[in-house]
Amino acid sequence: MKLDARIPSGPLDAKWDHCKNEMKLVSPTNKRKFDIIVVGTGLAGASAAASLAELGYNVKAFCFQDSPRRAHSIAAQGGINAAKNYQNDGDSVYRLFYETVKGGDFRSREANVYRLASVSGNIIDQCVAQGVPFAREYGGTLANRTFGGVQVSRTFYARGQTGQQLLLGAYGSMNRQIQLGRVKMFPRREMLDLVMVDGVARGIVVRNLVTGEYETHAAHAVLLCTGGYGNAYYLATYAKGSNVTAAWRCYKRGAAFANLCYTQIHPTCIPVTGDHQSKLTLMSESLRNDGRVWVPKNPGDLRSPNEVPDTDRDYYLERRYPSYGNMVPRDVASRAAKERCDSGYGVGSSAKAVYLDFSDAIKRDGVASIKAKYGNLFDMYAKITDEDPYASPMRIYPAIHYTMGGLWVDYNLESTIPGLFVLGEANFSDHGANRLGASALMQGLADGYFVAPYTVGHHLASRKLAKVGTDHPAFKETMYNAKDRVEKILKVNGKRTSDSFHRELGITLWDYVGMARNEAGLKKAMEKIRTLRDEFWQNVKVLGTGDSFNQNLEHAGRVADFLEFGELLARDALTRNESCGGHFREEYQTPDNDTLRDDTNFQHVAAWEYTGEGKEPIRNVEPLTFDEVKPIQRSYV
Repeated sequence: MKLDARIPSGPLDAKWDHCKNEMKLVSPTNKRKFDIIVVGTGLAGASAAASLAELGYNVKAFCFQDSPRRAHSIAAQGGINAAKNYQNDGDSVYRLFYETVKGGDFRSREANVYRLASVSGNIIDQCVAQGVPFAREYGGTLANRTFGGVQVSRTFYARGQTGQQLLLGAYGSMNRQIQLGRVKMFPRREMLDLVMVDGVARGIVVRNLVTGEYETHAAHAVLLCTGGYGNAYYLATYAKGSNVTAAWRCYKRGAAFANLCYTQIHPTCIPVTGDHQSKLTLMSESLRNDGRVWVPKNPGDLRSPNEVPDTDRDYYLERRYPSYGNMVPRDVASRAAKERCDSGYGVGSSAKAVYLDFSDAIKRDGVASIKAKYGNLFDMYAKITDEDPYASPMRIYPAIHYTMGGLWVDYNLESTIPGLFVLGEANFSDHGANRLGASALMQGLADGYFVAPYTVGHHLASRKLAKVGTDHPAFKETMYNAKDRVEKILKVNGKRTSDSFHRELGITLWDYVGMARNEAGLKKAMEKIRTLRDEFWQNVKVLGTGDSFNQNLEHAGRVADFLEFGELLARDALTRNESCGGHFREEYQTPDNDTLRDDTNFQHVAAWEYTGEGKEPIRNVEPLTFDEVKPIQRSYV
């Protein structure tokens, strides 16, 4: 497999302009001749669908929810980054670029990250024009706050519901195109496979989740905007429907899967309370602006937090990282919380939690100010825990939150399958080994509003694409394969639920491929996953039929893919003999429990190539070069 990143020539700050100037164009009158499929309608998908339809293309948009408004993007609470420098505190496009590369532990492409930083300001202008109600200062200017891994205030926000408000903006723009007839919306459809004709992506097979019917749809290009794979761990902050199926099926069709082991652990999650839970809830990173993280100085201190005097508290992030304090990057804060709890300083009934305390901020600014910034987040915490965070500290602990890995894409966001573009969290391109907070929304909207409209047009203008309809044999064959796989699941008729398999897989991944990994554990994880996968195909019990509404069947199909994906995730972690960002190998760490990279042997992207059922995948490598920033040992002291 050849990995050609197609990075434009020229100075870093001119690459994107050079690329746009060199791209081939589709004339306005010809755009209506092209059909484009967009799978997923979160921020990346909705913005891409709206933008491409606005240009004149015919767009078909698919989501498995009953409405695009239910996409997981609404759960992104804290904000969106942009290098506007409204605070006049030293921010710039270059600083945003540098801090993103550094935050990702120097495992991302310079060119992609710089483009992301350079278009970030345009995103804010676009969203303000759509009516997104960003928070404002007293004088009317847009407000900003800081997020982890930076020392400036560049994060725009709408209280604690930024993702929802941004999605409503994109959703409104897409709805306008639906009304004009340029976007056809297909809700409650799940993509089951990618259709390829002459080696090019030309359509998809979907299952209508209400009727159980199978459908085929043809197009000149397919955009995959289906989010991340964190639900492989079962307990995660993702919406329960989030899955890897669409991306995994594309992998099996020839799309390389890159950097799977870069899984983000978010430090600010409501802790697990027992085996009954089916998901976890995130408390936004924005809370660390005013909340102070601490544990008792004495192990096993059972006093209530309000009874522990300041002299008996260890504000360990402020102690270890005085320059950044509580706003260190997520991977750093997560490892620090785990270390404190593992050393016996954890709080709560499970001793797997630390405190996030707002008492100082409330004394300083008043309750009304804190409510204005974070009111909905505090309400959510109170409803889930039955504790008042205004009166006593929140309890938090790290959890799976985001995946930096994804399908490999080049500079144009095109996968190793021509005509298959991958946007947002579904691709690997911008965050390296660790995503800085408030950058997911930035990437999703940058890809959809400002990158894909150029690069997809270039693809359409550069290729001679024969007219292909759903009567083509490739569509019939692909639909047959999709149906056959579903029928095999139904025919097993065993004794275990798909949820029990999913939960066991999640425990295995968390224990051996979670916050800390080692060679022996990763090998054990691969063995356990293979055994569990074999049992699944012999003993899974799926009630109901395939020709009707059947959520049990939906989940079983997704779990089957997670069971294949999970082994590759562990394999990717096993072959990367270094620690970087969210990938922490216990054998490779500094004396201070920080990541120890190996830039000589692992300064590259690992992109896995599918070779067939039961065969070993091939690990391909894309070297990473750093011309503008010199890789250093990250320090936030």
